[in-house]
Amino acid sequence: MRIRRSPALFTTALFTTVLLGATLAVAPGAAAPAQASPLHLRRDLVAHYDFDHPVHGDPARERDLGRSGTPIDLVNGGAAMRVRDGARRNVLQVRQVGGAANDDWKAGVYSETGVRSLRAFGAAGGATLTGWFKMTGVNPAPDTNTADPDDTYNAIGLSGVLTGDSDGHAVRALLEIIEVDGELRVVALGRRVDGGTSQTFAADRDWRAILPRNTWVHLIATFDYDTGAMKLYRDGEPLPGFYTRSGDPWQVEGPPEPDVTSATDPRGIKIGGSFPQDDAEANPCDCRMDDLMFLDRPITDREARRVYRITKR
Repeated sequence: MRIRRSPALFTTALFTTVLLGATLAVAPGAAAPAQASPLHLRRDLVAHYDFDHPVHGDPARERDLGRSGTPIDLVNGGAAMRVRDGARRNVLQVRQVGGAANDDWKAGVYSETGVRSLRAFGAAGGATLTGWFKMTGVNPAPDTNTADPDDTYNAIGLSGVLTGDSDGHAVRALLEIIEVDGELRVVALGRRVDGGTSQTFAADRDWRAILPRNTWVHLIATFDYDTGAMKLYRDGEPLPGFYTRSGDPWQVEGPPEPDVTSATDPRGIKIGGSFPQDDAEANPCDCRMDDLMFLDRPITDREARRVYRITKR
């Protein structure tokens, strides 16, 4: 199959042919063929957003290049949230607006009955969240939910998959910057059972050293719901860190085995803050994002390095 050499399509083709070991390119937005590859990542790539592919006839939504075909909404800012950023072409700009209630720029999808196309994250043994992030403004943002004008949020939202009973905030898998013991840290935060206890794996390094302002950084968070293990990566390399809870918060010890997430469809995806249904706001990020990927298994160290290299522009 002939591959056009436009930057957006070339990046997608590279991800298909080089990272995944495929022999055929897949047009953006098309379902990938059932085809074996050394890393088996294509079949695990549930959703992928590069912000170069608006939904036809509705530029306030973004097409999914993954296998699930789950479009997301560009909330409050619509098409204006796609901005040019050098070699990365179109990227997503999210930020706190601070005017009327529930006006923050964020993205995602939400359904109270669950998003059926995201069913791969129900009864799942694991997950991986990846993406490129660039801090562009003041973070954390002022907390608009309190009366004190000096209050700031205790978290900065990046990307996450919601639980099957989420109000738009509770997550099954999350990549975020959140306060841990009084300090903001880059974290992977996961919850295996709907309504159950979460576990957090927090990076040791100061979050501002991991995500310096005006610098594109690639982050990955992985979740193994059977073993309880989580990992973080920066630019393809593991980030040392620590778990914030002792014991067995995910209840993985003992039968039955293997341990998986609740067998419910996630209520959606949140990007750049909570409540993608836009009936509340919390934890906005003044930042840009690109190549957000959501996989239904934890990837390996080798795969993390390859995802970083292939999506780097």
